[in-house]
Amino acid sequence: MKVPKLAVVFLLAGCVVLYLTYIKRRNDNRNTLVSMPVLEYLERADHQKGPTTAEVPGQSFQYGIMFDAGSTGTRIHVFQFKLEPNAAPKLTHETFRAIKPGLSAYADDPDKGGAGLLQLLEVAKTTVPAALWGSTPLALRATAGLRLLPGEKATRLLDKVREVFGTSPFLHGPDSVKIMDGTDEGVFAWITVNFLLGSLPGSEIPTVGMLDLGGGSTQITFSPQDEKTIQMSPFDYVKSFQMGWDLKHSHLGHVVLSSEVFLGYFLEGSHELMSPCLAPDYAGQWEHAEVIYMLKGQKAGEPMYESCLSKVEKLIYKKVQKVEEGMEFYAFSYYYDRAVDLGLVDGNTGGSIRLSNYVEGAKTVCRNMEAGSGDNPFLCLDLTYISVLLQELGFPQDKEFKLARTINDVETSWALGATFYYIESLLLH
Repeated sequence: MKVPKLAVVFLLAGCVVLYLTYIKRRNDNRNTLVSMPVLEYLERADHQKGPTTAEVPGQSFQYGIMFDAGSTGTRIHVFQFKLEPNAAPKLTHETFRAIKPGLSAYADDPDKGGAGLLQLLEVAKTTVPAALWGSTPLALRATAGLRLLPGEKATRLLDKVREVFGTSPFLHGPDSVKIMDGTDEGVFAWITVNFLLGSLPGSEIPTVGMLDLGGGSTQITFSPQDEKTIQMSPFDYVKSFQMGWDLKHSHLGHVVLSSEVFLGYFLEGSHELMSPCLAPDYAGQWEHAEVIYMLKGQKAGEPMYESCLSKVEKLIYKKVQKVEEGMEFYAFSYYYDRAVDLGLVDGNTGGSIRLSNYVEGAKTVCRNMEAGSGDNPFLCLDLTYISVLLQELGFPQDKEFKLARTINDVETSWALGATFYYIESLLLH
């Protein structure tokens, strides 16, 4: 199984404010673009002039609908933006709902997956004013779950999504449904976080970096402050955005959920795996890319933390480009969940954690699991993986990370950033 490279995403050249401009397109920004756009333009089947707005006395609003078809669930985000003359849009409300399992779970029965989408579309109908349904952009972006499926099965699922969207009253087109790669996922999440903090380039607040470790991909995204960082980064990491952003990106789709396979010992002629990161008494099944593996723990009597650490270090060694930047970083998903498991941050409000906390937590959990797997058999692996990954990225032991599920009551996912680009593509047409 091929392990992709770990991503390091850099926002290059450009202190351009990320404003959705509803007045005109800044054509001079095009001169700074590299040849590869991150998000293709939406072609609208109905050839409307673009999204319209809802008028309230003294106020205008625009809506956008984004489906996040992830590996563990399907989520709908309905965003309401307040528009003001000569100013950036302001997010005034988000409606969010989620269903489980993820769309990829219906690879053999796409109709059942379509039924879940219809359920979520009803949420959009009750949120968006009926007069604006036909001009409210609707899109679905699938992530790791569908990226791991065989091509034919993924195509059937996406065709079912397009069929469901075809019955909806919202604005959509041929490119409104697609699988999103890890590059887009990391960059759009970075935009979301900095938008919610009010720290996009051009503001007086410094931008923050973003670390995300999810069910099928991992990203690190930041705007480099040191010219040396830009000069030493591989040329093929450069990506281009159609809103005047040049970005530097490398991506590793090799994550905690996938690493359970890579950290196991393949037994010849079978799908049995033995891992030093699992407790001696553990035995269970694990499914990855539609293959079911039988997992077993290490031999009793071997030091669990040291054995797991050695395996993880060999796995990650020299696969990561170091980050030599002193900015503040926010961390999400698995970083957050494992800190909650350790009791170091509140599960609802989040908090801060140091890299050393992950390291010490891994040691304690792994050594305690030598006597039994407990409630979370993968906790030793997860914490060891996180602590090694952060150190390989070049972070010192005393580096502090901010952990948050939401910022200003808005989920810190890529969905908001992706919606910005989606609406912008409509305006350009």
